[in-house]
Amino acid sequence: MPNPPFNILFVCTGNSARSILAECIANRVGAGKFRGFSAGSRPRGTVHPYALDLLRTLDYDTAGLRSKDWAEFTRPGAPDMKFVFTLCDQAANEPCPVFPGQPMSAHWGLPDPAAVVGTEALRRAAFADAYRMLHNRIDVFANLPLASLDKLSLKRRLDEIGASENETVEPS
Repeated sequence: MPNPPFNILFVCTGNSARSILAECIANRVGAGKFRGFSAGSRPRGTVHPYALDLLRTLDYDTAGLRSKDWAEFTRPGAPDMKFVFTLCDQAANEPCPVFPGQPMSAHWGLPDPAAVVGTEALRRAAFADAYRMLHNRIDVFANLPLASLDKLSLKRRLDEIGASENETVEPS
């Protein structure tokens, strides 16, 4: 693989919660190694306020975050993606556009915190859970020995990270 930083696109349907959280985590955890981006197949147009609150509480810069269509990343001049991760079942089952450069992809589905109903505390806890799961997965990904893995081995590891239910996958 070429030298980092590698561009990663996190895709979800609405691009208002999970993919936004993942974008921020990738930029922090993978600083210098990865550049995170996010997009949606049917973007809501706004970032969920609970996602913004959580990120601010954890001292992330939220100034440039916005809900955007994945078509932005298929146009000429778009960042060259090396990895594309789908984070929700709807996006995983939709036909994805062809991204320039044929990035490696995997499905890292997890529950939508924006879909949780109940008390404010319960809803905010769902965002914290999504953040924790994404942080664990991205941390494992960031610690993979990318330079020493062939494409098939890397694809297998990406799929394993996404399939982990107990969130204890370790880099090999």
